[in-house]
Amino acid sequence: MDINKYKVKARDLRKQCNPSVFKFVSTAEIKPLKGIIGQDRAVNSLSFGLDIENMGYNIYLAGAFGTGKTTLAHEMLDNKARQMPVPPDWVYVYNFQNPDSPRALKIPAGNGAAFKKDVSEQVDKVIEQIVKFFESEDFEYKKNKLLSAFIEETNLMYIQIDEEARTLGFTISRNQSGVNSVPLKEDGETLSQDEYMAMSENERTELMKKGSIVQEKLSNVLRQYKELERNVRIQITELEQETAREAAAPFFDELTKKYHSLHEVEEYLKAMQDDLLENIDDFVKADDESTPYNVFRHMHKRALFRKYQVNLIVDNSDLKHAPVIFETNPTFANLFGQIEYEGEFGILATDFSKIKAGSVHKANGGYLVLHVYDVINNFYIWDTLKRILKNGEIRIESISRMIGISSAESLRPEPISSNLKVILIGESVYYYLLYRYDEEFQKLFKIRADFDTDMQKSRRHIKEYARFISSVCENEKLRHFSPDAVAAVVDYGSRMAEDKEKLTTLFNKLIEIIYESNCWAQYDKAEIVNAGHVKKAIVEKRYRSSMIEDKLQDYINRETLIIDVTSAKIGEINGLAVYEMGDYQFGKPVRITAKTFMGEKGLVNIEREIRLSGSIHSKGVLTLNGYLGAQYARDKRLSLSASLTFEQSYQGIEGDSASSAELYAILSSLAEIPLKQGIAVTGSVNQNGEIQPVGGVNQKIEGFFRVCQDKGIDGKQGVIIPQQNIRDLMLDDEIVAAVKNKTFSIWAIKHVDEGLEILSGIQAGKRGESGTFTPGSFHYLADNRLREWSAKRKADAQRLSRHENRRVNRRRRRY
Repeated sequence: MDINKYKVKARDLRKQCNPSVFKFVSTAEIKPLKGIIGQDRAVNSLSFGLDIENMGYNIYLAGAFGTGKTTLAHEMLDNKARQMPVPPDWVYVYNFQNPDSPRALKIPAGNGAAFKKDVSEQVDKVIEQIVKFFESEDFEYKKNKLLSAFIEETNLMYIQIDEEARTLGFTISRNQSGVNSVPLKEDGETLSQDEYMAMSENERTELMKKGSIVQEKLSNVLRQYKELERNVRIQITELEQETAREAAAPFFDELTKKYHSLHEVEEYLKAMQDDLLENIDDFVKADDESTPYNVFRHMHKRALFRKYQVNLIVDNSDLKHAPVIFETNPTFANLFGQIEYEGEFGILATDFSKIKAGSVHKANGGYLVLHVYDVINNFYIWDTLKRILKNGEIRIESISRMIGISSAESLRPEPISSNLKVILIGESVYYYLLYRYDEEFQKLFKIRADFDTDMQKSRRHIKEYARFISSVCENEKLRHFSPDAVAAVVDYGSRMAEDKEKLTTLFNKLIEIIYESNCWAQYDKAEIVNAGHVKKAIVEKRYRSSMIEDKLQDYINRETLIIDVTSAKIGEINGLAVYEMGDYQFGKPVRITAKTFMGEKGLVNIEREIRLSGSIHSKGVLTLNGYLGAQYARDKRLSLSASLTFEQSYQGIEGDSASSAELYAILSSLAEIPLKQGIAVTGSVNQNGEIQPVGGVNQKIEGFFRVCQDKGIDGKQGVIIPQQNIRDLMLDDEIVAAVKNKTFSIWAIKHVDEGLEILSGIQAGKRGESGTFTPGSFHYLADNRLREWSAKRKADAQRLSRHENRRVNRRRRRY
């Protein structure tokens, strides 16, 4: 039995990048990298999604944080947008037919500001010109002519009615209180009250009859006067309208000619011209400064002027191609726009000029990039975004009205047609949750671009790592890296990927090491960063996060946590666990014990019984039942009760990486063969006894090595790992040196039997043709123990059966 054949060579424990592959003195000499590395699948998916313009082909960039999703989106969207035209500008204007629904007008790209300026200037010119026309001699002459004709005709009417009244003994009196008929005496003087009372009854009756006739005539004349007055007012209004139209026509004709190709704009200009002419009195009449209500007249005039202005909400005049908007604070207002209010005498008021655009308006005709976590946190934002993508139009609404918490009057602006592609950035889990629980998501986001967390460690990617470092140094004004420093970063990338043949694509983690290495170089007053600075940064980064790890190590050293690494014990073994503390992982040994005895309960997982076992760990333990049955119960009933536990473990346990260690402990208890406590074990096992790969193998080995260091290295200690995990090894130089000096060993195995031989120093044994195992072997001893328990169990059952038969016979004889 040669267990040395399972030992892993020192050269296989770490694959280092050779600095000689870099043909430069520092990264300052190479071309900085643009974009990201190793995401070919994501690049192809995103490129394809950007090329499809059909509805529903919005894009979800799925991957772990720091894999370059945002960087790639910036690069590819900018490149794609440069090939697309600048989208049109959008303005909101007053709706003269329906004031509560402002009109949305589409203006050719870059012309929105000019249109706003043109309208404002021409309206000012129109009002100024109308005022000039109204103050002109020609207008005054025409107006006075109408008024003179009116006065002359009314005077003639007065003279006629007065003559008729005098024939009946009356005269017509005009004063501030109105027009009245007054009786006269024979001498032409007005009749006084005393004289009237001195008249006889017949005289008074006759006077009253004549007065009634005069009053009737006077009423007819007053009706004619009012009709004349109404007619002259109409004539003056028509004169004013005609004069104003004549004054305004050149300016509106100029606007109409300039924007004649825009039908909706032409309609708006016509409606504005008609409205302005209808309300011309409000602009040309001077305010009476003495009235206390003058402030309200000023407010009314400002409101009238405002409705002839243009609210430019999307101005693309500065763009040279389609917009790309990254919205980092997607509140409802920031994303979809809002209608603002202002207080006037305690009342909240608004109009079309208070409409503000959101990111969807600015991105219309281009691309809008959002982080999914920010969006789905607010149902109304997510629901409104989907509605825009479904309906192809953008509506500006008040969220308070949507959720029913406000009854304030609000505008309902006309919707704007939308043509934008939305790119969501987030982790894969959000994609799968939305895909499963939101049917509309499936229809609206048909392209998924997956970002991997690692890539092949090819020569091309290694060189692109160097260019990536160069770009960070250039952009952030850092010291450049030497070839050996770049090689150290490459090795760190392999360690993060947990595969010596791969490199991590979590570039944000690499950037942290670049920043920190630069700082250590600064402390050394070095001109460039070397490998020592990179290694120092890595060590110090671990140290800042390793307080809990150090406390656990201290507990082990003080034997508060009992870990034996020197003796051999029956039914005990050192398993290996990985602890996750935020972004920091570390490994530590954990003592696993097993007790076996005769019974029928089978395998009892104590952690499961007290609900500290996760589902995967419980599955791993139950798998051991299948192995034990297949290995030892072919020719007998398996009469076994066994208990398993992680000693001094008071928190939840998850994963099946300790299942092989648990099996070794059970078999050791059955065969009563001690296991070497200086050898820790990791690896899962299936029902066939095959060892399967696990995660965190580097942290587990390093954690056990540190324990052995503190307790004393004796040259017999080491770790058993699955053979498939050899490619994952990127161990610290200290462990590589220890293996090379044969003071620490790492064994890689494929089957449980190989581990048994390493742990016990005894041959595992094979089943012969007779069905028995090799005499004296591990399995032979375990099988014999189970055979003994089975036989004893069978004998006990037979004795119980005979006793029961005798008891039944005695009862029969009694009766």
